[in-house]
Amino acid sequence: MIVEYIRYKLNKLAEDSHESLLSNFEAAYRAASSSLDASPHCLGYELSRCVEEQDRYILRIEWDSVEGHLTGFRRAPEFAPFLAAIRPYIGQIEEMQHYALTPIVASKGK
Repeated sequence: MIVEYIRYKLNKLAEDSHESLLSNFEAAYRAASSSLDASPHCLGYELSRCVEEQDRYILRIEWDSVEGHLTGFRRAPEFAPFLAAIRPYIGQIEEMQHYALTPIVASKGK
């Protein structure tokens, strides 16, 4: 398993208010999530918003492998609706990278 992190710094699009910018971004990912759910390569995901700077988000996606993401998902029918939903925000990505987990981990419950 690998983890993809996508960091966003949102800037106003067109005539959006700050509140509508955030709600539209979250709605786009709510729509895109069905494509992730349908992919056998996606093992899980979460979208988090920064508390201190609310126009910053991090999307964390767990993939079965880099190849599963880049070849499996991106060449599958699910990718087109995913991309269509998030396309307005692609230019606001600050980082999009894959990471390997290390053995340094703790979980104290949720």
